[in-house]
Amino acid sequence: MLQEDYPIEFVLESVDAVMASDKQPKVLLFDIGGVCVVSPFQAILNYEIQHSIPPGWINHSISRTAPHGFFHRLERGEILLDSTYFAGFNQDLHNPTLWSTFYTNHARKNNPNLPAEVPPLPKVDAEYVFWEMMRESRAMDPWMYPALLALKASGKYILAALSNTVIFPPSHPYSTPPPSQDIKLLFDIFISSAHVGLRKPDPAIYALTLSAVSEFAVKDPQKRWGNGVTAEEVLFLDDIGENLKAGKKAGFRTLKVVLGRAYEAVDELENITGLKLGGSHPRVAVTPVVPGREAKL
Repeated sequence: MLQEDYPIEFVLESVDAVMASDKQPKVLLFDIGGVCVVSPFQAILNYEIQHSIPPGWINHSISRTAPHGFFHRLERGEILLDSTYFAGFNQDLHNPTLWSTFYTNHARKNNPNLPAEVPPLPKVDAEYVFWEMMRESRAMDPWMYPALLALKASGKYILAALSNTVIFPPSHPYSTPPPSQDIKLLFDIFISSAHVGLRKPDPAIYALTLSAVSEFAVKDPQKRWGNGVTAEEVLFLDDIGENLKAGKKAGFRTLKVVLGRAYEAVDELENITGLKLGGSHPRVAVTPVVPGREAKL
């Protein structure tokens, strides 16, 4: 769910489609956050802007605590989403050593107008930020969602998802969304990091996913996909370079989805599948608002 160094992702100018061959894929494998649903990163950025925190700090502090940070442990299903988690997550977001490094090596390089002296560690409401991330990513992506519906209706591909996820408490509304908001219903196979105890970019989760889709293909009563699936017959879509790199290393074909411009990935899917997948949503890029030199502490 997290994106390494996300300000860089905002300025990428093209969809990175790395196709290992011209052969039709059997499996279309989708990340969820930032691909099928709206990215949670705008919620992080909104919080940073509202509280005059240099953009990128929250994501940096989370990513640099991998693999044993509380967010990563939650996404592997090792801990519950409760008060203990939020206390630990809050601690991860208030690491003075990480803050000093981030401020010196990232914040001031992006904004030379910031003071040279490292300021006090920003106060972050970890629980509020977390739930804002979850809320932001409830909405379907307006370009990818129609494409998913068309792909499912075609019956030509195994639709699979591979997502770094969390397990919500049973009493929470997000735990049992209504069918119209349940993205899982669009997929034949849904690999959830929190349920399998692995998260991207661990190579093991890609191997597990390949095994799952191959088993699904073998059991298909119509035998539409032959005797299983090989890695090169999987096309993997994600918005994070680190995850795509791991997918490519696993043998998957990869397609990068650029934040706010998923329609470009839909275009590439149309080229690959020969299907009409685009919906009616205007093809206007959603550009995240990243404060520049005017940002302050």
